[in-house]
Amino acid sequence: MNASTITIVSFLLLLIAYRFYGGFLRKRIFQINDNKKSPAVEKNDGVEYVPTNRWILFGHQFASIAGLGPIVGPAIAVIWGWAPALLWVVLGSIFIGGVHDFGSLAASLNYQGRGIGDITEEIVGKRAKNLFLIIIFFLLALAMGVFAILIAGLFGKFHEVIVPVFGLIGVAMIFGTALKKMGVPLIPASIVGVGLNLGLILIGIKNPVEWGTSEQWITILLVYAMLASVLPVWLLLTPRDYLNSYKLYVFLGAITLGLFFGNQDFQMVAPAIQPVVEGAPSIFPFLFITVACGAISGFHCLVSSGTTVRQLEKRTDSQMLGYGAMLLEGAFAILVIIACTSGVGEDFWNKNYMVWNSIEGGALSSFIVGGGNMIAGLGLDVTFSQTFVAVVTIAFAMTTLDSATRLLRYNVEEIGKSFNLPKLQNKYTAGFFAIVSIAFFAFMKIGGKPAGLTLWSLFGTTNQLLGGLALLVITVWLAKTKKPTWLTYWPMMFLFSMTIWAMVINLNTFYTEKQWEPFSVGLGIFILAILIIQESFQVLKKKVS
Repeated sequence: MNASTITIVSFLLLLIAYRFYGGFLRKRIFQINDNKKSPAVEKNDGVEYVPTNRWILFGHQFASIAGLGPIVGPAIAVIWGWAPALLWVVLGSIFIGGVHDFGSLAASLNYQGRGIGDITEEIVGKRAKNLFLIIIFFLLALAMGVFAILIAGLFGKFHEVIVPVFGLIGVAMIFGTALKKMGVPLIPASIVGVGLNLGLILIGIKNPVEWGTSEQWITILLVYAMLASVLPVWLLLTPRDYLNSYKLYVFLGAITLGLFFGNQDFQMVAPAIQPVVEGAPSIFPFLFITVACGAISGFHCLVSSGTTVRQLEKRTDSQMLGYGAMLLEGAFAILVIIACTSGVGEDFWNKNYMVWNSIEGGALSSFIVGGGNMIAGLGLDVTFSQTFVAVVTIAFAMTTLDSATRLLRYNVEEIGKSFNLPKLQNKYTAGFFAIVSIAFFAFMKIGGKPAGLTLWSLFGTTNQLLGGLALLVITVWLAKTKKPTWLTYWPMMFLFSMTIWAMVINLNTFYTEKQWEPFSVGLGIFILAILIIQESFQVLKKKVS
């Protein structure tokens, strides 16, 4: 089947969904208008609460949620065939992921910009809030530990990316200072910033940095994440995400142009469905766990209700930021699927996607090769094209790493307040505790080898579980405020059923293989989740009856 036809149909569905379903959610379900000031305007402190231009904020939201997740997950999941992965991304992002992200932002707006974990106390109860905060803590620490491992591994494979990835830190700080302190207009600042961004890529290609072990790069990444978590959002976090988003816009445009107007006719070399794969878990429920970001990701509720809501200038911009950014991430995931199933070629597919163990650790490379080949179809050098895709991949992983570390810092501070631990309420102490927690998972070994691949499955189930819990809290909030609940209730029930099913299978696997570290963490998270679900459903039953 022709890859361009599949892409056109998928993109049209996302555009229609944003126009009609997104508007319906804003007006009829969440009932958002500009009659009240946003929390960012009311509580403007110049550090955490900062009213921000919606286009800059969209770049932050998109860059924060579109990290490695919409790349790794779809790139692995296509081993079961391109059709199941594509259907889950399109339908999931429209009816579950977009509703989840938008709902988290809407609920936070209703509670003065407080995080989803924090507002659980008022919506459900204090006990549920404390349990929620602990689950969020483990999810973020676990996920960022895995991300640090993957980024460090890519530094070892693609030496050309190191200069542009780290050079952007300085460019972002200059950009943020120019906007905030010097009053430079956004458009000329953006032109210069994007130009320097692309220039760094060319410098990196000519000057690859062949240095460092995986452990050394992980350490450097953790130091960077610590600094990013405590600096003002306008200085590094938001400008870096904004400038990074242009990389992705260029990538999306380039790969789309290569697909439709390139010198190659890209056909789907992968089967539409391949439900049985040697060594692979069952397509049900693991398709819905493997593909998280791009369809539905619990991590997104932390971004929507954590950093984005505190910079939202107008309440009605929430549709663009909550629902729109999720659909654009869905479009990104669609292109990842296309790149891995048509851009790599038949020989590459047969070599890497016929046995589970052959792709589990090479998903990122598949995307880089496939995406680079599609962009090269425009007449560009293959090495340059693949380097550009690698830079995009790592850059977005970095934006997720620094945003998530800041969110983890917020979470630790909230735990400190909830459990009356004054030292954890200090942002520097909380930031250090967050980094140490991430480092625990980043340096974890199982059988003498890095635990990244094992932890990815645990991350997937925990992440989707958090998404289900966020939908549950949103549903209770809607019920308490006499708003319709069915558009959040049924996606929540589907997500819970798939996630709990997968968690039970994973726990059994960890126990059978005597992998006690992930088994202990997974079992703890599972028990906490069951307790939250029980309490939330009791509250929901009272409000509905």
